[in-house]
Amino acid sequence: MELKDKIISEVEKNKDELINLSDYIFDNPELSFEEFKAVKVLTDKLTAHGFKVEQGVKGIETAFKATFEGKEQGPTIGILAEYDALPEIGHACGHNLIGTISIGAAISISKYMKDLKGTLVVYGTPAEEGGGGKVIMIEKGCFTDLDCAMIIHPADKTMVDDISLANAELVITFHGKPAHAAAFPHEGINALEAVIQTFNNINGLRGHLKDDIRIHGIITKGGVVTNIVPELAECRFSVRALKRKDLDKIVEKIYKCSEAASLSTGAKLEFKQEELSYDEIMNNSILTKQLEKNYLLVGEKVYPRNIEEGLGSTDMGNVTQVLPGFQSYIGLGEGLATHTTGFADACGSEAGHRALITATKALALTAIDLFQNPELVEKAQEEYKALKEEI
Repeated sequence: MELKDKIISEVEKNKDELINLSDYIFDNPELSFEEFKAVKVLTDKLTAHGFKVEQGVKGIETAFKATFEGKEQGPTIGILAEYDALPEIGHACGHNLIGTISIGAAISISKYMKDLKGTLVVYGTPAEEGGGGKVIMIEKGCFTDLDCAMIIHPADKTMVDDISLANAELVITFHGKPAHAAAFPHEGINALEAVIQTFNNINGLRGHLKDDIRIHGIITKGGVVTNIVPELAECRFSVRALKRKDLDKIVEKIYKCSEAASLSTGAKLEFKQEELSYDEIMNNSILTKQLEKNYLLVGEKVYPRNIEEGLGSTDMGNVTQVLPGFQSYIGLGEGLATHTTGFADACGSEAGHRALITATKALALTAIDLFQNPELVEKAQEEYKALKEEI
């Protein structure tokens, strides 16, 4: 029996175990950096299959690293796992499936690592949903031991390519001067007016932006009572773009919009860009071509990724900016949209179970390709370097 056939059989043998694992995480949703139950069941499974597991990697409580050595030196193949949920609607982004796909692929490969050259590493990465877990892990020195990194995410349909937006979060605060709005309005400096002018200035930009630019904002503070000129006002903006370099330019323009509002109203400006910022995804085609072949091998149809279908942001983008990697997709059903109750329902359904087993097979087979053909890893690294030079 060929090794790939053995891997497929191993996934089938583990099928019920993996479904139960995914369902447990689905039924016990945990928010960013609070994923203690998920981490326990995932790492217990890895330990039971002979992985050397390190908990609380780099001081991050719900991050982990699991390692399985092959028969001798070779490429170090990384599989990343996610497992955090969303507030109120639970696993509406399918991280119960992601974590289980990654662990399922890893344990299916581990039985045959004694015959392979290289090292298999699973990184547990918490807090993708706005917490920037992978960004923090990169800053702390994680992933430097990997030659490549892979992850599969549920979606409405199966795709190996990905497009995501670089993202920045801005907090803009204005400090004014309070005064009685009726008796002494001339003595006040209206911080809320500065926020309103900032929105108006940004709206004036919109007709001159590239189609991929997204700017969306809310007012978080705007005064307390109507008869006092607001002393403090604050707004937040999310800014997104297909390329980091374009994002940085837009952030600078938004700063000027807020600076103009400060000058015209007299309110003092405090402009902050939050440190955790997501980069655009840079999927490696050498790696995704192998995944596509393996999807087809297990009978899964692959669709193109189109920008018209909508774009989001992910901290996996930051990973692909520091080493070759991909975030690809497994389909749950046409028309489903992430971060909805319908998507959450699908992630805990028979459709979710089917996607789990199919993606586990394809991801495991792709890792096997890389272990057996280390020149693919070298080509992936060459492509990565070439793409970085273009940025």
